[in-house]
Amino acid sequence: MRILNTMAAHAIPFVPRSLIRKISRRYIAGATLTDALDCVRALHSDGYHTTLDVLGETASSPTEVETVAREYRALIDALSADGLRTELSIKPSALGLLFDAGGCKQQVLQIIDAASRRGVSACIDMENVTCTQRTLDLFAEAEAAGADIGIALQAYLRRTYDDIVPLQRRTSRLRICKGIYAEADEHLVPGASLNRYAINEHFTRHVSSALRAGSFVGIATHDEALIDSLISWVRREQIEPTRFEFQMLLGVCEPLRERLRAMGFQVRVYVPYGRDWYGYSTRRIKENPRIAGYVLRALLNGS
Repeated sequence: MRILNTMAAHAIPFVPRSLIRKISRRYIAGATLTDALDCVRALHSDGYHTTLDVLGETASSPTEVETVAREYRALIDALSADGLRTELSIKPSALGLLFDAGGCKQQVLQIIDAASRRGVSACIDMENVTCTQRTLDLFAEAEAAGADIGIALQAYLRRTYDDIVPLQRRTSRLRICKGIYAEADEHLVPGASLNRYAINEHFTRHVSSALRAGSFVGIATHDEALIDSLISWVRREQIEPTRFEFQMLLGVCEPLRERLRAMGFQVRVYVPYGRDWYGYSTRRIKENPRIAGYVLRALLNGS
């Protein structure tokens, strides 16, 4: 079944957009800010923390950047007015990183400043390897300015072993994920391009070293075996549950996130919203072959 699901993931570009849109409704809060806030309220009432993500990346013009920045400002204002305690996910490429690094830095710092003044935290997301160093530099500047901000690191990249060292030295707030972008083997830890389970030992090393260094760590994975292994480790090492949280995507592995919450762990749900549903959905489907298998079955059944 795993092989068939993996084959289905490679076939996603040939699946009709209408079917992808139907499937995506489970994994995206909706197209509007109102949709996102309704979803966040429901999750908070169930005992979860949340991160809000404005869908979209790789802006190619100042107009596109301003549209995204305007949405972030509206989101911050709405969260403040509503008294909702959540976190923002910020993708630098959506704010012009790839064509205007200076302008991107200005936009990101302004958004983070506005969020901090209203008690809203943020996390800078990590994108493909061409963005990694510029994203780390941007984070360092924002952190030095005193912003309440974290950064994501991708365990499948070889360079993460070096990148994490200064972050641990500063006890930065970290989000450790496996990584979903297609990268050349030279950038990846051994075996990562063929088997996502090969990333697990590296993921575990980064989480454990960051916790030992004193960082707060967001453990961002849906790999149940990996999660259970890390739970055993934190209990053995007597790591306080306030020092970390599990992070999961909206609509993915809901029974697992409920189990973690029932065990008393902090669980944060990543809530995307916006109109770029297709790009987000296809990346997530490729990342999770089980979803791809579901899409393929729906297509064959004429759903």
